[in-house]
Amino acid sequence: MQRIRLRYTKRGRLRFTSHRDFQRAFERALRRAEVPMAYSAGFTPHPKVSYANAAPTGTGSEAEYLEIALTDARDPEKLRILLDESLPAGLDVVDAVEARTSGLADRLTASVWELRLDGVDPADAERAVAAFKAADLVEVQRRTKNGVRTFDARAAVVDLDIRDGDETHSPQADRPSDQPCAILRLVVRHVTPAVRPDDVLSGLRAVADLAPPVPAAVTRLAQGLFDEETGTVTDPLAPDREAAAALTTAAPTAAAKAPASEGPA
Repeated sequence: MQRIRLRYTKRGRLRFTSHRDFQRAFERALRRAEVPMAYSAGFTPHPKVSYANAAPTGTGSEAEYLEIALTDARDPEKLRILLDESLPAGLDVVDAVEARTSGLADRLTASVWELRLDGVDPADAERAVAAFKAADLVEVQRRTKNGVRTFDARAAVVDLDIRDGDETHSPQADRPSDQPCAILRLVVRHVTPAVRPDDVLSGLRAVADLAPPVPAAVTRLAQGLFDEETGTVTDPLAPDREAAAALTTAAPTAAAKAPASEGPA
């Protein structure tokens, strides 16, 4: 059985796609591309697809991940192209590697987000960010199926700052206009309970009364392991690429060291 790990995006209007909607679209793409999927056992077999830490509905993303299991080996890049062609524009499969290490989900420990606050003066946003970062505790509330829950939105935030226009993501900028616009870059650890971008926006409202006149346009730029030394979020597929490269390098070396077969006596 071969396992392939994929990175895909949610862009433009497709950011409003729920995770369940994406699952249905992706399973249709698997059938359309005739991918030789492995299936679960039982009365209602399902294709073996593992989804990891999907972005909330309404947010865009450049870094969503999943893993599929195949009964027959396929070239990851050719498979990526077939799946990408079988999905609607905006749900784009942009990277594929063969899984050669364990624990993809364990490597998704932090995310980098871009928050576009249309109608907010950057100076006001900067004061709010400074107040948020100076606070030891920022309590926010979120409504859940079990009622309203109060938790700290500050502890999970590794970094939060204002970005210049030329530093931002986004050919996919959602609502370009002539109005003031503040763009924030947020790095947040994946903790329990999860702290989402809208929780941080609630925190900015709580500490500095910052309330954008329209909903923020939020895009996940990256997710992976957080590197404490550099303060960056690393590519979670890099270990698989490195393992594949090491195997490719080792194969000709091993062949060169193998003893030559003896000729006839």
